[in-house]
Amino acid sequence: MNQGNEKNRAGWNFDNSYSKLPEFFFTIQELNPVSSPKLVILNKPLATSLGLDVQALESEESVDVFAGNQVPDGGLPLAQAYAGHQFGHFNMLGDGRALLLGEQITPKNKRYDIQLKGSGRTPYSRGGDGRAALGPMLREYIISEAMHALGIPTTRSLAVVTTGEQIQRDTRLPGAIMTRIAASHIRVGTFQYVSRWGSVSELKELADYTIQRHYPEIDKNNPNQYFLFLQEVIKRQVSLIIKWQMVGFIHGVMNTDNMTISGETIDYGPCAFMDTYDPATVFSSIDLRSRYAYGNQPKMAGWNLARFAETLLPLLHEDQEKALEIAQNAISEYPMLYVDNWVAGMRKKLGIFNEEDQDKSLIDELLEMMEKHKSDYTNTFRALSYGKQEDMNLFTTPEFKQWEKLWQERLSRQSESMEASLQLMKDNNPTVIPRNHRVEEALKAAVENGDYSVMEKLLKVLSNPYMETNEQESYCTLPPDPDRPYQTYCGT
Repeated sequence: MNQGNEKNRAGWNFDNSYSKLPEFFFTIQELNPVSSPKLVILNKPLATSLGLDVQALESEESVDVFAGNQVPDGGLPLAQAYAGHQFGHFNMLGDGRALLLGEQITPKNKRYDIQLKGSGRTPYSRGGDGRAALGPMLREYIISEAMHALGIPTTRSLAVVTTGEQIQRDTRLPGAIMTRIAASHIRVGTFQYVSRWGSVSELKELADYTIQRHYPEIDKNNPNQYFLFLQEVIKRQVSLIIKWQMVGFIHGVMNTDNMTISGETIDYGPCAFMDTYDPATVFSSIDLRSRYAYGNQPKMAGWNLARFAETLLPLLHEDQEKALEIAQNAISEYPMLYVDNWVAGMRKKLGIFNEEDQDKSLIDELLEMMEKHKSDYTNTFRALSYGKQEDMNLFTTPEFKQWEKLWQERLSRQSESMEASLQLMKDNNPTVIPRNHRVEEALKAAVENGDYSVMEKLLKVLSNPYMETNEQESYCTLPPDPDRPYQTYCGT
């Protein structure tokens, strides 16, 4: 079978709608081939959902596609331009080590970006080598799949290949390329880029394209369509950040270039999940001032949304002062929208169906006790859901006993049964998360020993996070030294 037929057999069904925007938004890019690519992991369920043939994807020809050695049929490799506030400082950025191959149209007529990450230098590399190391690519694979299983909107990883080459970071590391799937890679930073260096016409073209792709319910003939667009983006970001907070996920680098307009989580560099509950928790080695600590994530999402609103001012109203007023009115809704939805999410974690004014106080009191007694975030709610309160010190304290009495009284004031409350809790409190020491264990086995069985077992356990099983038990335990500081790194 010749190469073209083989690539067709894989099931690629590309469109390239982004390339129809002005060339100002991207650069058509030649591939940067690697020497000896090898497929090390393939996301078979995801491949099937995309309309791809799993067996064909394991062929030599498809591995060349994943490695950036061959363009798949219908693909048009390009590097996207964008900007962003990185830890508060504005920079010109862009895909410095990634290529968008095209947009796969699935059998259900869904559209997903197919992007190679670690595929080599582009005009936006800013002196970098454009490559990626195996460890960070596998880390993104693990965490993004865990997030998907937790029901959190996220980009996903289709495949990881090693390149047969070494890259230089602090040491020499095995190179790798990940194939990332996203609803799109349009970011707040994409709008900041056109706002700073483009024309109003180009801004409108980007906004219209994004609305059509991600918010088609907005009537393009509505004179307030860009205000409605802003409102909908705010709602999606509120929903996303709350989902992060509910499971103790810390992104680590919430720069505006890492905030998608679609409302998906993107860029799993220095991210991690919190063990001991502490709003000040920071894992990222580059977040020296705790800008993106767990407790700061809601505030920083609001800050990022304000930057997004600023980019839309020319579209909101022709009068600058009126446009600013419209944007401020939209952004001013964010804090209350966040708090209301956060309380609603926490109610579910405590088995509460209806609303009472004192619910926030009940929630805050529990979190304050958890912080005081250094309780594990996930395991605390797991214990409450499954009646395993004997396992943690917090539950033996007089203050918890008093709180528990108030909680039980609260549950009794709703029409739903206790069984229904417990089921609501089980549906909203994961029994297992990708514990940092377990992720590191899997990465070490794969990178140092070429042993992917540890990672595969971890992925299997993480695939059903809302179902308690015997297999999960050892993955719910804390690391041997839980108070030891844990750091994550960007990988670039």
